[in-house]
Amino acid sequence: MLRVGIIGAGHFGAAHARALAAVDDARLVAACRNDEAGLAAFCAGFGCKGYRDYRDLLADPGIDAVVVALPHQLHAEVAIAAAGSGRHVMLEKPLAPTVAECRRILAAADAAGVTLMPGHTMRFTLPFLAARRIVESGEIGRMRFGSSRMIKLWMEENRRDWHLDPERGGGMLFTAGIHALDRLIGLAGRRPTHVSAVTATAFHDQKADDSALLLLRFGEDAAGQVASIGYRDGAFISGDEIVCDEGVLRVDFFSGVELGRGQRWQAVPASYEDDIAGRALERQWQAFAEAVRAGSPPPVTGEDGLHVVACIEAALRAARERREVEVEQSVPR
Repeated sequence: MLRVGIIGAGHFGAAHARALAAVDDARLVAACRNDEAGLAAFCAGFGCKGYRDYRDLLADPGIDAVVVALPHQLHAEVAIAAAGSGRHVMLEKPLAPTVAECRRILAAADAAGVTLMPGHTMRFTLPFLAARRIVESGEIGRMRFGSSRMIKLWMEENRRDWHLDPERGGGMLFTAGIHALDRLIGLAGRRPTHVSAVTATAFHDQKADDSALLLLRFGEDAAGQVASIGYRDGAFISGDEIVCDEGVLRVDFFSGVELGRGQRWQAVPASYEDDIAGRALERQWQAFAEAVRAGSPPPVTGEDGLHVVACIEAALRAARERREVEVEQSVPR
């Protein structure tokens, strides 16, 4: 049984606590939050010990692993400390706001011999899993062109000041658009090599982006685009279209997956479920616990998390310089 501590017992920390309650191989034992009243309410609600300083939580010998669900700019400091204490680490996306910080996190996990898994939860949704199974089966060939969209309300109830500040890892692309980018990479089965982009703050009074369009090249024989839009008012759009050698996939995270061949669409069975986010988080935790127990790489690796950040870093540079930028492929330690 994997004994887990949550560092960042807030909005998404509560989602992790609910998921852990449904997983057989892991259980929540402790949580950390600097707000005393909020921590007390969280611990009473989920039946765990509370700490106001993450260092005190890491000193608890009854904890095997932590999930870090903090503001982006704090990820590196806390994840490196957790790995150094010998704890396995699930780290909410993005791994960190910069490639340099990501490298330090990976190096710390490697040096400590602990499991590191980025929290790219949409890879564990039924629509994504169903679409990836079809692509990986080879029945429709490789992806040649793809399009992924994350178009949603930006100023949600849990939005905080740091989300609006690019110096603290904020912005729609790092906060939510990253999901669409990671989905496209996961369905392509390979990493982008080049990116060009347009970013904007189109709908809100803030320094960080609320809109971005990315054009990605996967070598010389495949390409994709990502739309990351945080609107002021509208309706949620989250989906992917994947054009392969011998067929097309349409992935809708609110209705499921369709396979297009022979000029016809066919619904893919078992590609949607209610409470899609909650069930995906449960699968994420089960996969993490299994990887820790087996001593094997998790289904989403630290290198995967680093490369998504490298794509975003390159995209932001491409937007500033108005040119295509090469995405770093190696993971120097």
